[in-house]
Amino acid sequence: MNLLSAKNLSHTFDYELFTDVSLELNAKESIAIIGMSGSGKSTLLHILSTLLVANSGDVFILGEDTQKLNAKELAKIKRDTLGLVFQSHYLFKGFSAYENLELASILSQKPISDTLLDELDIHECIEQKVTELSGGQQQRVSIARVLTKQPQIIFADEPTGNLDKTTAHKVMNLFFEYIEEKSAGLILVTHDETLAYQCQKVYRLENKKLLKVK
Repeated sequence: MNLLSAKNLSHTFDYELFTDVSLELNAKESIAIIGMSGSGKSTLLHILSTLLVANSGDVFILGEDTQKLNAKELAKIKRDTLGLVFQSHYLFKGFSAYENLELASILSQKPISDTLLDELDIHECIEQKVTELSGGQQQRVSIARVLTKQPQIIFADEPTGNLDKTTAHKVMNLFFEYIEEKSAGLILVTHDETLAYQCQKVYRLENKKLLKVK
């Protein structure tokens, strides 16, 4: 089953960032995008996740042309279908860790999983305010919040940047188990090539082109 299809994407800020980029993501599939800083990896992820509109080209999510959707339809896809994990956590700072998960649970009408809290090792800090947590704890809460929604597509931009190698490995395994169990998909942007090559497909954004390297 095709989850996402990007066709002939091009984007320019003050200079041309990339051109004629195409990508397909299917159910139970993981894709990593690597490249030098400034190559446009995060911008491409923002376009694929509908946070940004490309200068040209199309993004289809579950067969829907995202550029033809109105604001309400696009908001519904973001809420119900997409999960975004960033290195900057974007947690609600006035809330506890649990309240952040609770909000995701209410909006998605999905339960908070005790197993998920165990796997991410955040049970002990779950009642603490977000501002009291370490960067690594905030990162894991952010990942738990996204997985609580049970999205069909996970977009992850340096999701393990604040984590030690052992925890990063656990998080990646959790993502892989999730997409297999839920018939979901993962698009990962990372500088860590070791992490990237754990994914089924790897692309390098280089010289304005997206090249498949695995």
